[in-house]
Amino acid sequence: MDLVIIDYDAGNLRSVTRAVERTGIMPRVTADPSDIDHADAVILPGVGAAADTMLKLRERGLVDPIHAYIASGRPFLGVCMGLQALFDSSEEGDGQTCLGAIHGRVLKFATGTLKVPHMGWNTVDWVRDHPVIDGIPSGRAFYFVHSFYPAPADESVTLGTTEYGVRFASVVSRDNVVATQFHPEKSSDNGLRLYANFVDWARAGVMAQPVPATGGAR
Repeated sequence: MDLVIIDYDAGNLRSVTRAVERTGIMPRVTADPSDIDHADAVILPGVGAAADTMLKLRERGLVDPIHAYIASGRPFLGVCMGLQALFDSSEEGDGQTCLGAIHGRVLKFATGTLKVPHMGWNTVDWVRDHPVIDGIPSGRAFYFVHSFYPAPADESVTLGTTEYGVRFASVVSRDNVVATQFHPEKSSDNGLRLYANFVDWARAGVMAQPVPATGGAR
């Protein structure tokens, strides 16, 4: 299986790669748009600012390939900024247009008594089932580092929620796209289980592909 991790100088690139390798898959870390075109599964990692993320994705010619890949129906996982970048826009700065793969906005946490960024372990409650969270009980803790949170326009895309001054969608999924606001690669066994589940979900999709007429296996 060809699993691609998109390289746009994201700060968590190496740790995501190591987490995927522990599933037995050797991912390709690449900024080449053609690699995304031919991938069986894609992970978009990320930390930092939405403006920097979108600038680097545009500079490397990755925006259109990401849109085309998602439209193809193949499994896609976004992590932290990789989740926020999927939404229409972010409140960061004067406002930042993002990928628009999932409708909604990314909002800044209100300050007040909350410490921002939201940093450390916090629980995630599942609101429905999905293969990527199989075997991970609701209410388990994952590791977060973020100052903004997603607010989907359609609540049906919410897969998991977390409370931090406001209850927000900490995991979203729509069709072939899943994304987490927390960092699975920093979240011990449950985070590694999520990566393993994503790999299994992607592998099942590959196995379900029709065999070419020539008889060769994909």
